[in-house]
Amino acid sequence: MIVERPVYDAFVERLLPAVAALVTGDPSDEKTQVGPLVSVAAAERVEQWVGEAVAAGARVLAGGTRDGATVAPTVLAEVPSDAKVAREEVFGPVMVLQPVASIDEAFALVNDSKYGLQAGVFTRSLDVAFRANRELEVGGVIIGDVPSYRADQMPYGGVKDSGVGREGLRSAMEDYTYEKVMVLTGLSL
Repeated sequence: MIVERPVYDAFVERLLPAVAALVTGDPSDEKTQVGPLVSVAAAERVEQWVGEAVAAGARVLAGGTRDGATVAPTVLAEVPSDAKVAREEVFGPVMVLQPVASIDEAFALVNDSKYGLQAGVFTRSLDVAFRANRELEVGGVIIGDVPSYRADQMPYGGVKDSGVGREGLRSAMEDYTYEKVMVLTGLSL
């Protein structure tokens, strides 16, 4: 989560209670908002990455614990830029907070990654929204929502090391279609 410095402290004040209120548990329970990872091994990997970041100087503002395959929603601050949680795709409930001085710095930070699935940009400026779409090296730019937003009718997928191709109805139809060409020459029809 990249946040401009002038609003960073106020953002963190509002974020932490919202994270603390998230309900973890059985994904079949309607009250659950954060379910377990795919396996205990996957949760242990996330826990290890958080531990490595903390050992390198990061601060845990929320979460940071694991129970079996469930990792508590975790918020980290002051994460070194070379930490795995800041450089890799975590695929776990971990948020790294990064204050920046400007939109230029924010966009440079997003693009300084070998990954590029989607970016969520919260802005009221159409100029910033269109600039984000133009400049961010990601598979999709979501304005006013989180980057995990998707709808089945839209193409979904990343660039760089964040996957190959797109998901979605049209993309799926293209994946399952076997195109064939027939050329007729020299015939009088």
